Amino acid sequence: MSRDAPARWIAITGASGFLGRHVMAALRARGVGVIALNRRWKPDEPGVRNIRFDLAAPQESTAVLRDADTVIHLAWEGLPNYRSSHHVEAELPRQRAFVDVALASGVRRLVVAGTCFEYGMREGELHEGFEPAPANPYGQAKDALRRYAEVACARFGCGLAWARLFYLFGDGQSPTSIWSQLSDHMLRGQTAFPMSGGQQVRDFLPIGVAASHLVRLAEVQQAAGVVNVCSGHAWTLERTVRGWMAERGWDIQLDLGRFPYPDHEPFAFWGSTRRLNEVLAGP
Repeated sequence: MSRDAPARWIAITGASGFLGRHVMAALRARGVGVIALNRRWKPDEPGVRNIRFDLAAPQESTAVLRDADTVIHLAWEGLPNYRSSHHVEAELPRQRAFVDVALASGVRRLVVAGTCFEYGMREGELHEGFEPAPANPYGQAKDALRRYAEVACARFGCGLAWARLFYLFGDGQSPTSIWSQLSDHMLRGQTAFPMSGGQQVRDFLPIGVAASHLVRLAEVQQAAGVVNVCSGHAWTLERTVRGWMAERGWDIQLDLGRFPYPDHEPFAFWGSTRRLNEVLAGP
């Protein structure tokens, strides 16, 4: 390596995804070198080593992971179909294999993207101390991976941070997200935006803030354990959408009640930020 090479490297799976791109930017802003594991190879750039990565064959990444003391693991295939059996039958075994490879490579800290769906159909403010009760295959697979990673990391002496992500939003998100659909309606000059009744309560967090939290979790020396990555705000979806409109200066009529409320998630839930604040305030 040249004298100008970063002193520290962190590997990211899913580096080209919506969240991964923002995590990369946050790491580079801190002067940390990034080993970007992507399904498609791209040329390297200053401070970034791009590595082609296939979750079905994680052992091929063993050599490059030896250069990283920390892995931020975001890759997960099969979304946004949360009810598909793919998550348990195909994705979970691949995810376990990757955890094994990362730990065998000597990684000392592992930050993994979990999901608020691990809490299941519980309503109200969700705390990390609640017993998981996932109600769809995606949440079930994530919870199973968490339990596997906790045991494996303890065996290898690796610090684990399990980041339970709530609802992220921002430019570049999947076109199926409500943020992207609203943005698309504005770009196309539509006068109305059809949505549900909008009274369900959710916890939305800007993508840049979520990325910053993950990077800071990667810097925590001890095992952080399960941590909600959320805003802590219990807002209705209608209030959230109107807030986006006001912030961007968007003028569009909300056509409320056009779609039914989703039945794969609780009607009103949000995350507690107490544990997150404690961990990020620590040494």
